[in-house]
Amino acid sequence: MVEVYNKALNQSIVVERIIGKIVGKQKGPIVVYFAGIHGNETAGVFALKNVFNIINTKQVKGTVYGVLGNLKALEKHQRYIDQDLNRLWLDVNLKALKEKTNLNTEENEQIELFKLLRGVLSHATTPYYFIDLHTTSSKTLPFITINDALINRKFSRHFPVPIVLGIEEYLEGPLLSYINQLGYVSLGFESGQHDELSAISNTIAFVFLSLVFSEILKKEDVLDYQEYYEQLYTGAQKTNDIFEVVYLHKIKNGDDFRMTPNFKSFQNIKKEKVLAHHNGEAITSIFNARIFMPLYQTKGSEGFFIIKEIPSFFLWLSKILRQVRIDSLLVLLPGISWKNKKEGVLRVNLKVAKFMVKPIFHLLGYRNKQFNHSSIWLFNRERTSKKKMYKTQLWYNQRQLVK
Repeated sequence: MVEVYNKALNQSIVVERIIGKIVGKQKGPIVVYFAGIHGNETAGVFALKNVFNIINTKQVKGTVYGVLGNLKALEKHQRYIDQDLNRLWLDVNLKALKEKTNLNTEENEQIELFKLLRGVLSHATTPYYFIDLHTTSSKTLPFITINDALINRKFSRHFPVPIVLGIEEYLEGPLLSYINQLGYVSLGFESGQHDELSAISNTIAFVFLSLVFSEILKKEDVLDYQEYYEQLYTGAQKTNDIFEVVYLHKIKNGDDFRMTPNFKSFQNIKKEKVLAHHNGEAITSIFNARIFMPLYQTKGSEGFFIIKEIPSFFLWLSKILRQVRIDSLLVLLPGISWKNKKEGVLRVNLKVAKFMVKPIFHLLGYRNKQFNHSSIWLFNRERTSKKKMYKTQLWYNQRQLVK
């Protein structure tokens, strides 16, 4: 049990790891919300507390969990204590935890969350939804981030906010990437700047919409459904395009990194625009594009991202190519073989990789990668996606839900 403070509200609440759990009288989907994976991002905690206080449990079909992430960091209102909890979710790290005797703060938190996750997943056949609630250090539109799997795209497209995909290619060990590789729908929602009231209200709106879209609640049972939808639509400035990450500027511990002031996520930037100063050197954009999640806090290893909108034609083409599993032909090329075909893992010789066209891999769903000696392992979420689990869901069979 910890006390969590929110600056925008100037309030504290005392909460436990499970901030809320509702089991409906009827069987149905399971939705799991994570909040406070980063301890200085408390909007999700307060939003979930609000939702669990006002939701009518008699109207719930299925099960809803609200789970807090980094309790120690939340208590101290810090992003993390020893390590970023949202960069630890790799199989190799989880296996290493079994052998470790001297665990740091975040590793202890991870063990608790992993046990909880395994318990939740024991229900096997019901549709699962995992949603991680975040805020950013810069001003931003509300937006969704997803691993680039078609089931994630389908579900996310029903929300009236922009979607950013491909971030898994640049980050190592996010919680949602681990869950998505298990085959479940998983997405992150970034509701606004850390200490803004709108970050809380946007999260409340998003949670209620996601409960409707996942069929936990009926639309008519959510009194302010239309207001919630319009709030996000307006907050996102009527932008619901899909973007992809094309660049990440990394920083290391001890680096002197200073973002140029007053950038906002999704702001247009011109090539050669000075974006930051890193160890005394001016960092300029190499694209005409949009800046994304510029860093305006002391902790963090991602200085800023750059994103570009994906044309509709390429979204359509990638969908078709993945549905017919055209990626099976890649192993006919020299230097490419299956490491694990069932799980969609390709082994690409490093000498060959530099000649391969990156957009081709992206079209076929290969974004996440790991380096292993003389090769790269490329991971495809489509082959592990549990599509059959979601085929009876309304969102899966509709292009877009009605407002």
